[in-house]
Amino acid sequence: QVQLVESGGGLVQAGGSLTLSCAASGRTFSRPTMAWFRQAPGKERDFVASITWTLGATNYADHVKGRFTISRDIAKNTVNLHMNSLKPEDTALYFCAARAPEALRYNYWGQGTQVTVSS
Repeated sequence: QVQLVESGGGLVQAGGSLTLSCAASGRTFSRPTMAWFRQAPGKERDFVASITWTLGATNYADHVKGRFTISRDIAKNTVNLHMNSLKPEDTALYFCAARAPEALRYNYWGQGTQVTVSS
């Protein structure tokens, strides 16, 4: 099984920056799509950003575009999410996810890391 472990969450003031990391281990994919999702209290888990491993093609949700940057370190099997200009509404539990090329949905998830943005 693929194991995903997030780190880097914490408390940050509005307007600040924070970088999350996701380390993948176990059975890894040669051409995965990696993504970040988040879930705020009382809300559904929603998409934040994704990146393809091979080409590094990125996709962002509209509400984070221009503020968040997703990247990957192929050698380290690590995906990062650099978050700038954080807003209180960014407060959520952030999850790293992975999808195999043949999969229709993200079916590998980390345990989550909490991001809290104070106003």
